[in-house]
Amino acid sequence: MATVELRFSAQPEHVRTARLVAAAVARRAGVDEAVLDEVRLAVGEACSRAVGLHRSHGITAPVRVVLTEEEKVFSIEVGDEVPTPGIAAAEDVPVSGGSDVAGEAHETEAGDGEDEMGLAVISGLVDDVEVTSDDNGGVIRMSWPAPSAVALP
Repeated sequence: MATVELRFSAQPEHVRTARLVAAAVARRAGVDEAVLDEVRLAVGEACSRAVGLHRSHGITAPVRVVLTEEEKVFSIEVGDEVPTPGIAAAEDVPVSGGSDVAGEAHETEAGDGEDEMGLAVISGLVDDVEVTSDDNGGVIRMSWPAPSAVALP
């Protein structure tokens, strides 16, 4: 299992770098070329959401992106540090139709519908999405099939 971890300050200009890294690692993991745009877009939405939450809550901790290559699966986790007290019971609530308990709690705190819209876009791009949130922050987990890893020279 190969893992790449990226941490960046909650600045919008760093989201592009996260998208580029995700696409490069996905390509190396063997994700189908036709799906790479979806990976890029989904990571961009998830990172933009995390950046927005950090900025709106005055959190200076970095946004976390973990890219994991496993046998036949490529997964990405985008984590924020925005605590959501009282949501721990709603952990592991899958996204369906762009709405979930954890995401709605984050959206309510953010004060606008951008969070819910971002989750809807992600759920439209990725078949396997999971959103969790607790008093330590939130995580969006996304995964794609990766039939075979590409050997590096």
